[in-house]
Amino acid sequence: MKKNLLTLALLCAGSVSAQNPIIQTHYTADPAPVVYNDTLFLYVGCDEDDAPHNAYLMREYRLYTTTDMVNWTDHGAVLRTSAFAWSAGDASAAQCIERGGKYYFYISSQNKVKPGSSIGVAVADSPYGPFRDALGHGLVTNDMTTFAKHSWDDLDPTVAIDSDGQAWLYWGNGVCYKAKLNRDMVSLASDIEAMDKNDKAIFHESFTEAPWVYERGGHCYMIYASKFPESIHYSMAESMAGPWKAAGVVMPLERGSNTNHPGITDYKGHSYFFYHNDALPGGHSYCRSVCVEEFRYNADGTIPELHMTDAGIRKGVGTLNPYRRVEAETMAWSKGVTTEASAVRGLYVCGIHDGDYVKLRDVDFGTAGTVRFTAAASSRYHGGEIELRADSLAGEVLGTLRVSYTGEWENWQEFTANVKSIGGVHDLYLLFKGKKPHELFYLDYWKMEK
Repeated sequence: MKKNLLTLALLCAGSVSAQNPIIQTHYTADPAPVVYNDTLFLYVGCDEDDAPHNAYLMREYRLYTTTDMVNWTDHGAVLRTSAFAWSAGDASAAQCIERGGKYYFYISSQNKVKPGSSIGVAVADSPYGPFRDALGHGLVTNDMTTFAKHSWDDLDPTVAIDSDGQAWLYWGNGVCYKAKLNRDMVSLASDIEAMDKNDKAIFHESFTEAPWVYERGGHCYMIYASKFPESIHYSMAESMAGPWKAAGVVMPLERGSNTNHPGITDYKGHSYFFYHNDALPGGHSYCRSVCVEEFRYNADGTIPELHMTDAGIRKGVGTLNPYRRVEAETMAWSKGVTTEASAVRGLYVCGIHDGDYVKLRDVDFGTAGTVRFTAAASSRYHGGEIELRADSLAGEVLGTLRVSYTGEWENWQEFTANVKSIGGVHDLYLLFKGKKPHELFYLDYWKMEK
């Protein structure tokens, strides 16, 4: 994937247009955003780098967070299908929701105990996990859903808690199912109802999969993927119970991915639509990439038609403070690098070679002056340099940090150099330089000190 990202990075380097896809270090799909306190949490499926061009290969769900909508922090795989003893391993779309201080993660996977697909639920005390299987078996199994005749109709769960405190579970492929959840969030409180995918009163275009339901401003919304290849449409209702009425198109069929998957949330007074496509180099229908667009609801609550862009979020909703520990896996854009995790160190950036870089947007340097730049790194080979540049790869050099050989990759050290703080808000590039063709170093975190 490192080589695949090179072309895209060279085309977009230094430009705000490089905001989409928002994650470049991994192939990601099926975005599920949710806001907790002052942070937006984005849970995604992860297409494996070596997925074939004709089949899905997904085994985990990753978490990314942001407080400004332009810089995203990778928290690694917070849940894997291997946590479910009944799962056959595949990781279809999922969603996480909070209730009563617990975090419930609804997933879909093929069931190796009962034939067909199933909906499962994991639970944690924190949105960061660790998540564990809450039931030890599927919440919904294929023998419970008989409206559709195919065995993979129990896919893509979405959950919403309405203004009356009732939790609703929607899901489906080729048919849209719904049911109430009990307050324990791990058992059904009603019979399962099925909505015919071809009911024109409900669906603007026939329902395929990927429902996303939520309540906002006195309206209930059901966003979904239609036909195949997929476009995104929506329905509206006065309550989660329905009746649902067909409303229109959200995003027409664009680019090359056969699938798309919606996720919508409000954050800091703005509305955001998440989706996926195949925009990363090397990407295809089974190696996808998550993107985001800002939008405004129409005065009557309807959703305008949206289109895929490379620019994505042009203006963030906050700034990044460099005078604290910044995890190296926090980035707005990157070239060449990826992230890995170890049991001892946690997540870090690796795959760093000469000419690779990480970009941070809207970094608030405060007042101008000389500051210390410190980074935690390790190198089994020759080490290398981190060159700090302002506003673009060709921008002003603020300083250079030398990372030396540390013996082994596990031998982490802090390295410090004096650099310039130019004052005000700027984009910051960490440009990596060193001997070719070796990997230069691993990077865990960095910070500036006045």
